[in-house]
Amino acid sequence: MVRLRFLTAGESHGQGLLAIVEGMVAGLPLSEEYISRDLRRRQGGYGRSERMKLEVDEARIISGVRHGYTIGSPIGVMLANRVWQEWQEVMSISPVDDEVPPLAAPRPGHADLAGVVKYGLGDIRPVLERSSARETAARVAVGAIARRFLEEFNIAIYSHTVNIGGYESKISSHIDWRKVEKSLLRCADSEAEKAMLAAIDRARADGDTLGGIFEVVADGVPIGLGSYVHWDRRLDAQIAAAIMSINAVKGVEIGAGFSLANIPGSQAHDVIKPARGRKGAYPWRRLTNLAGGIEGGISNGGPIVVRAVVKPIATLGKPLPTVDLRTGRATKAHYERSDVCVVPAAGVVGEAMLAIVLADAMLEKFGGDNLNETLENYRNYMSSISFGGDEQST
Repeated sequence: MVRLRFLTAGESHGQGLLAIVEGMVAGLPLSEEYISRDLRRRQGGYGRSERMKLEVDEARIISGVRHGYTIGSPIGVMLANRVWQEWQEVMSISPVDDEVPPLAAPRPGHADLAGVVKYGLGDIRPVLERSSARETAARVAVGAIARRFLEEFNIAIYSHTVNIGGYESKISSHIDWRKVEKSLLRCADSEAEKAMLAAIDRARADGDTLGGIFEVVADGVPIGLGSYVHWDRRLDAQIAAAIMSINAVKGVEIGAGFSLANIPGSQAHDVIKPARGRKGAYPWRRLTNLAGGIEGGISNGGPIVVRAVVKPIATLGKPLPTVDLRTGRATKAHYERSDVCVVPAAGVVGEAMLAIVLADAMLEKFGGDNLNETLENYRNYMSSISFGGDEQST
């Protein structure tokens, strides 16, 4: 069974980030510039920290690609941290002569306290370096590879900002994705965006941070990915886990999600109607997409729609109260350069994670060691979908 998997390594202020992707088919066109495009999208968005101005992420492919095409072996991607020059002593691999003062004021809402306890550390520096959202840059690089694969099957993935600080976009359908890409907050609603921008400015002035909601949409996903036969093969379970793994995400819903709690079953499901000569991939149609493209753990041919709640960043300009781990006395949490709002960037990371899950599901369903083989399997499957199967086709 062909499956896509990946690992990342690296610290926020270390020499760089590494990603290794295994399971990608041979013959897929892939370039460093294609990956770097998504890396730059992750760095954008109003409310990001000054670090986004200090370095522009560029992908360097070090294995798995030859003459512009994947070759079936693990793909290695490296992202250099340009701030490394300023952190060589603090993050040195080897022992250093000068003492580096430990950080002992854990930030509420971060991995600091639980991390030092779990790993028996007396310094929160190692915890914050790896638990930092900087690691998501490597995941976006992996997601770009998955996205490139999905494009061969006409599957497209987008994201937009739905809510920041309580201000909500009123546009939920027929989204102009080109407008979203030009938006400072990746928001389709210009009026809502103005309110969001003002809220971010107020939070920055107050030394505070803001969270919100992003939505990721995958168009063109074929029916039949995932399975109902085991819990861990359910596509929605895999997507939920992937999105929940993103830093600061505290809630995930698919389709109508939590709003389904407020309506009866007669209004909660997507009725199935005959296609009646309409153009499309399937001999049926849906009037709604409350299920978000997944029923019974299987993609149903509709757009996959995922929303996630991003909590306000835990590193505040006006730090919250905490305890000094050395003395046990009250103090203020450690502060390091931080974002005010990361919702737009988190949406780009959400695109990457959804792309990774869908690429893996496509490889599980259609297999193949070379892209042409996978495409042929996909085309044969799609052509087999007909009215009621062979018994009723006549």
